[in-house]
Amino acid sequence: MSRVLIIYTGGTIGMVPTGGGYAPKNGYLEDVLNSTPELRADGMPDWELIEFDELLDSSNVSVKNWVQIARVIQRSYGAYDGFVVLHGTDTMAYTASALSFMLGGLGKPVILTGSQIPIGQLRSDARDNLISSIIIAGQGRCCEVCLYFGGRLLRGCRATKVSSDELAAFDSPNYPPLASADIDIRYNDKLIRPAFGPLKLAEFPENLPIAVLKVFPGIQFSLFEGIMTEQLSGLVLEAFGVGNLPQQDDQLLHAVRKAAANGTIIVVCTQCLRGSVRLGAYETSSALRHAGAVSGYDMTVEAAVAKLYYLFGLGLPAEEIRRLMENDLRGELTKFKTDN
Repeated sequence: MSRVLIIYTGGTIGMVPTGGGYAPKNGYLEDVLNSTPELRADGMPDWELIEFDELLDSSNVSVKNWVQIARVIQRSYGAYDGFVVLHGTDTMAYTASALSFMLGGLGKPVILTGSQIPIGQLRSDARDNLISSIIIAGQGRCCEVCLYFGGRLLRGCRATKVSSDELAAFDSPNYPPLASADIDIRYNDKLIRPAFGPLKLAEFPENLPIAVLKVFPGIQFSLFEGIMTEQLSGLVLEAFGVGNLPQQDDQLLHAVRKAAANGTIIVVCTQCLRGSVRLGAYETSSALRHAGAVSGYDMTVEAAVAKLYYLFGLGLPAEEIRRLMENDLRGELTKFKTDN
């Protein structure tokens, strides 16, 4: 029988109603799981639960919590066949992307899941998400960091939250699901990355200055130029379409050139849910490339942020970081043959 470690970090799945709204309660989830017969049924992997001392609403998750989760997996790696991380939905895709880069050489499944409705409430989606995640983690077919939600197994660094009130809260817009769970769990083996090894943990620097800037019509770039100083390590720029920007007296391009000269890595992602950045496809995006920005292709913003943390944490020179941001490291992007 395979062994699975469940790491409970907090989130809606284990929350209880209080006078101020839903809130996590230490010990509550463990009691519920121990009294759920399906979790000890024939065919279920043997599982154990560890609970963080400080249970977090996922909006409070920070880089140090990503490191904390990764360290638990590293310490327990030899004793278990797979891992399930219970996490709040608001920042689950960020954590999934972060763990994808932190856990190099991964040879066992790491599945993030949670729920939109607490496990103790009527119509909760928690039981199906949890049971399926434990089974997938125990089967060992998909040795990646993944996110399971609403019957679909998504690559962690391709997932993004798309709904705050639907049970199908996550999607992987630019990459198909790695598996689907209906009557049977059906894996798409051609899409799953091969297992590597040995496990190597790359911790992220906690105080790395990174910013995300979303472009909108009428944006006054001069208001944001103050953050583009030599202290800013990385900037994820959410542009229109394939990487286009409004041209307003070259305010942004001036700021981008200044930031690039200071060593800031500027990564251009698209605001579109599907599709890829193609710097140079239009005149309004060619200027970004000439100013020193790099293409995020079809990366999610979550993956771009996590990848910047990862590459800066390796201590690489700026030019090498720029090069690697445009190359696939964990299945996070598709670089088309027509791209440079």
